[in-house]
Amino acid sequence: MRGRKPTPTPLRLVTGNPGKRPFNPHEPKPRVGIPTCPAHLSPSAKAEWKRLAHTLHDLGVISELDRAALAAYCQAYGRWVEAERKLKETPALLRTPAGYVQPSPWLGIANKNLELMHKFMSELGLSPVSR
Repeated sequence: MRGRKPTPTPLRLVTGNPGKRPFNPHEPKPRVGIPTCPAHLSPSAKAEWKRLAHTLHDLGVISELDRAALAAYCQAYGRWVEAERKLKETPALLRTPAGYVQPSPWLGIANKNLELMHKFMSELGLSPVSR
């Protein structure tokens, strides 16, 4: 096992370098810019894209290469929002025709997308732990 994943230089510049480790002078530098929002995203995912893209660009931690990762995070966010809305309309536990109680499918969808969001948040530097 090699340990923690190396933190990209732009993220280290924003969050600080407490270990005083030298920066990699040969680190690839992708073109910094705000990637275009994919058309297939849901409305709530597009709203999350608009909220995050400019902030990440201002911090210098996003490039055109990050479009797919940001889109995946935003789509998971949109699906999580939809599942949470459905959970407000329906009970979290449902009774089957045979009389058994089972969790709502929306609960599983919400939890799965929350897990996906967490993974992409750490990749994009969106959680306090990853900063």
